[in-house]
Amino acid sequence: MRYHTPTSFADAAVIAAAATGTLRFLAGGTDVLVQMRAGVVQPDDLIDLKHIPGVDEIEQTPDGGWKIGIAVPGIVLGAHDALVRDWPGVVEGMNLVGSTQVQGRATLAGNLCNGSPAADSVPGLIAAGATVTVTGPNGSREVPVEQVPAGPGRTNLAKGEVVSRITLPPRGKNGGDCYLRFIPRTEMDIAVVGCAVSLRLDGDRIVEARVALGAVAPTVILSDAAAKAIIGTTLDDAALAALTKAAQAEAKPISDKRGTKEFRIEVAGVLARRAAKIAYDRAKGLTK
Repeated sequence: MRYHTPTSFADAAVIAAAATGTLRFLAGGTDVLVQMRAGVVQPDDLIDLKHIPGVDEIEQTPDGGWKIGIAVPGIVLGAHDALVRDWPGVVEGMNLVGSTQVQGRATLAGNLCNGSPAADSVPGLIAAGATVTVTGPNGSREVPVEQVPAGPGRTNLAKGEVVSRITLPPRGKNGGDCYLRFIPRTEMDIAVVGCAVSLRLDGDRIVEARVALGAVAPTVILSDAAAKAIIGTTLDDAALAALTKAAQAEAKPISDKRGTKEFRIEVAGVLARRAAKIAYDRAKGLTK
């Protein structure tokens, strides 16, 4: 195995583009190191990104958005009061990834690029309208988070490309978000169903919304139908019923030992309704 420690994403992209065998990037390592130890993956090239300046930093932009380094661990996100205040749903999704020990290493970028449909941090990022900077041999480009996963264990990144930063848009006034999941146990499990909702109010009326469903399809679903069900409403009973129906219609899960298809579809509607209520209350300043 060839171990690389580039000091820039441009250098990392050149190394990745030249690699001919199995390639892995190392940020937090909570996926790749476990896979290596289990013998599931044995990289020919391992590119450690932690030596690149700024990968462990969180920065607020002049317009009120956020730039998050690809090696910022979950425990640091959860301790950042201003980020939690703006995007609690994004942070609570990441804070559900693994144990306290795992939180000391696991990253948003790694959770995204692992390609799991049940990744807890991804629905919140998608609902927030987050983007990632992708750096490759020919430069960098901005990509919506929902366009990164291609299916279980796969991404849409081209050869030589690497996620070099995560960007959250400005929260602005009268906005709120939430991520919820269902798991069989109380902790230390992966989502059977997950749902994130982000919305913005004008008075009591919802004027913007994004709804993302996890673990009910090969990739996280950004549901336009679910968002349209609540836009223009005050999240009354009729709107919640329409949201539930839309979320359930979008869900395309499988049946496995962790839950049947029918169960997952039912839970998708329940979580969408609950997450929307919490996001709405956060937007009105009624809860954190």
